Amino acid sequence: MALVAIVGRPNVGKSTLFNRLTKSRRAIVSEEAGTTRDRQYGKCEWNGKEFSVVDTGGWVVNSDDIFEEEIRKQVMVATEEADMVLFLVDAQNGLTDWDEDVAAILRRSKLPVILVVNKVDNNNQYYDAYEFYKLGLGDPQCISSASGSGTGDLLDLVLEKLQGVKDEDDIEDGIPRFAVVGRPNAGKSSIINAFIGEDRHIVTDIAGTTRDSIYTRYDKFGFDFYLVDTAGIRRKNKVSEDLEFYSVMRSIRAIENSDVCILMIDATRGIETQDMNIFQLIQKNQKSLVVVVNKWDLVEDKSQTAVKFFEEAIRKRMAPFTDFPVVFASAVTKQRIFKVLETAKQVYLNRKVKIGTTKLNEVMLPLIEATPPPSIKGKYIKIKYCSQIPDTQIPSFVFYANLPQYIKEPYKRFLENKIRENWDLTGSPINIFIRQK
Repeated sequence: MALVAIVGRPNVGKSTLFNRLTKSRRAIVSEEAGTTRDRQYGKCEWNGKEFSVVDTGGWVVNSDDIFEEEIRKQVMVATEEADMVLFLVDAQNGLTDWDEDVAAILRRSKLPVILVVNKVDNNNQYYDAYEFYKLGLGDPQCISSASGSGTGDLLDLVLEKLQGVKDEDDIEDGIPRFAVVGRPNAGKSSIINAFIGEDRHIVTDIAGTTRDSIYTRYDKFGFDFYLVDTAGIRRKNKVSEDLEFYSVMRSIRAIENSDVCILMIDATRGIETQDMNIFQLIQKNQKSLVVVVNKWDLVEDKSQTAVKFFEEAIRKRMAPFTDFPVVFASAVTKQRIFKVLETAKQVYLNRKVKIGTTKLNEVMLPLIEATPPPSIKGKYIKIKYCSQIPDTQIPSFVFYANLPQYIKEPYKRFLENKIRENWDLTGSPINIFIRQK
């Protein structure tokens, strides 16, 4: 799936445009520069086509001395990792030196760039947009992200320029795709090298999307899958490796192209904010999950108590989704490396589980009868029947009720937990739908 990055200086309306394109209100909009703190990532659908959008505003360090330098770094990253850049400028404030600096970086890149002039709220401001021709990035597209004016034409142009980007990869269908993801220095490269080992003639590298995701075919010791590699495969240029934005941009593409995500956590540092950002990307994309606590050989206390404490801390941070395997390993000493592969394979199989309708009703209906949905406004809710929806990416179940609108999220979680208790769906997300009977 194509990845489109929105770049621009603070307070030009990046978050408002992100909300408009993704039809959400996730990004906080404020008059204060540097407000966006959360890592904004979503999907945009237009005329039957879908692409990913990332709002770079969330990676700015709000400090006067390094503020502009950080934004410049992110523009560099966007040109490295995205398939297209939307360069947002502000019609009300006009052209700035900073806009010219960024335009110079974008002109040097070979990436499709659309110059978007925001805050064009009336006809007179269309004339103000002409000064942006000086940036040498082609015709400015005038929009108002607040009102939506001009965004339809913008999206038409985005799809036109994305036509050359391959959505699908030339790899065999039906073979699992495992992505190794995590923040820098968590051990992604080491564990991939440990997987591949010395028998390099058995593996084949296949270029994936146009931005160079690499698929490594692994077919030995009874396994057959593709590794979606994010570690050390793209040019870094002058972007610092520890830049959080850089690792998350890479992770987006790897996660989207995978079935199972192997999330690497550094045992010597514990679970950190950036690990949670990547975990949230995995959840948004409904991918299966295996957590690997790497560098376990460097931890002094390796007792069962320490293992249990670490595992509980991980599950607490990632709640309410807690039904995933945690493997304590070391890529350097190859400790439990084989266990990681076995677990990822099992999690992939769990994602494909099919439960017969008769069996599902035999188990679930007595449990629902013993703990029915709470009554609302004196109305009693009855679930009559349930079944698994066929041919879905992840296990999806539909429950038919007389008043589906009154069944809330806590009861859906109860249904999910009961399904997990009776069938092994460890590591796989589940969809629960309530329909009118």
